[in-house]
Amino acid sequence: MADIDIDKLFADMKAKFVKGKVDEPVVFYFSLGDEKWTLTIEPDDLHIQQGKTENADCFLKTDKALFLKMIKGEWTPGVMDFMSGKVKSNDPFKLKILQDVFGG
Repeated sequence: MADIDIDKLFADMKAKFVKGKVDEPVVFYFSLGDEKWTLTIEPDDLHIQQGKTENADCFLKTDKALFLKMIKGEWTPGVMDFMSGKVKSNDPFKLKILQDVFGG
């Protein structure tokens, strides 16, 4: 797979954002290889910024290709993905919010 343009991926996420899928703000921190991003999902808005936050409700550590598949709704991490270390998160159940708010 060609190198994934993370800037474009997050810009596309902003365009696909579905309002009204959360009742209160949820902060995600993504560690995608050498890329670090923070995403704040609010009931009616989405904020994306490069870099790490200390106040994330949920973190996700994986590679760029798997993250892209997850956001597109083509893949959902399973137990074996977490057990093998392919995906790490402090709250795997919150990851479903990502698919809900991006129409996946």
